[in-house]
Amino acid sequence: MQFIDLGAQRERIRDRLKVAIDHVVEDGRYILGPQVTEFENKLAAYIGVKHVVACANGTDALLLPLFAAGIGPGDAVFVPSFTFAATAEVVALAKAEPIFVDVDPDSYNIDIASLEAAIEMIRKEGRLKPKAIIPVDLFGLAADYEAIMAIAKRENLLVIEDAAQSMGGSADVQAIGGSADAKMCGAFGHVGSTSFYPAKPLGCYGDGGAMFTNDGAMADKLRSFAFHGKGETQYDNVRVGINSRLDTLQAAILIEKLAILEEEMVARQVVADRYAKGLGDIVKASRNLGHGRSAWAQYAIETPKRDGLKAHLGEKGIPSVIYYVKPLHEQVAYKDYPRTPTGLAVSETLPKQILCLPMHAYLSEADQDRVIETIRNYIGSNSAHVAAA
Repeated sequence: MQFIDLGAQRERIRDRLKVAIDHVVEDGRYILGPQVTEFENKLAAYIGVKHVVACANGTDALLLPLFAAGIGPGDAVFVPSFTFAATAEVVALAKAEPIFVDVDPDSYNIDIASLEAAIEMIRKEGRLKPKAIIPVDLFGLAADYEAIMAIAKRENLLVIEDAAQSMGGSADVQAIGGSADAKMCGAFGHVGSTSFYPAKPLGCYGDGGAMFTNDGAMADKLRSFAFHGKGETQYDNVRVGINSRLDTLQAAILIEKLAILEEEMVARQVVADRYAKGLGDIVKASRNLGHGRSAWAQYAIETPKRDGLKAHLGEKGIPSVIYYVKPLHEQVAYKDYPRTPTGLAVSETLPKQILCLPMHAYLSEADQDRVIETIRNYIGSNSAHVAAA
């Protein structure tokens, strides 16, 4: 059983992938070939934004908007502590300071009260200037952008949506700062970013990333910073930039994967619904929470018996992964950065009890039933032992 089955997806579109890859190899335009622009245009139409700027990876997709916005020394950027390191890493790389905020215990996304408290703290201290928020659509579920954008408007903050895990997800709220009907993840905030790491809901066969915006001037800056700060030509450098381009082969692969993404989203939702129905009475199981569709990059459960359950699943040949083992504010690289004054209790508790189960569009009912049955048997058996004691 695979935790994420890229092989099954590859078999589904093998012939189309071969044609696409062969065409790029024979054409010879390996950097900035026509497939890059084609992919950007198709992804923009799918997400519902005016501009998509492809880049080399998901980390650059978070870093480049900070560069484009002029965020740097003396600036504060608010980020959740329960997420992958790149969300805070890019802030430090830009020479600004990440301010760690707690997450909601149900959605695992940035907690609004914790965010408000952190902003107030930074303003009162006066050492740093609040400049941006980077909400993460953790495990594929959109953050609370209605509340986040209202805060951003009041506080004059840039919002960079970290949609690395949520391509294909959506939320039933208007994308403030985007077009009136934009509801897809990636379209929220002032700039969106994503990763095409192979295991993502929309992934390539290497590294890749993209940024989303409806602001033409911002899009131009993003393209410039991603191409060594170029101006009218690549030899006209108007700013200091980096080398961050999506190569043509990856774009060609992503075109074929984007074509089946919507069907895969439907299949992922079926898997998520079966998990919720099969496990919801014995563990805390992830749900959509009624405000849209998760991309289900991961399917998480919570149980105080997590460590024993993970070991038991492994003995039965069932893969599982702990996302995340430690919150960012407790890690060596980030432990000295500021944190919300209201504490980070949820971010500190989740690593002790969260566990992610096999989740992909090609998970068979038989395999999923085996996962569910194994978990139920383990939890039930251990509960019986506790009761007997």
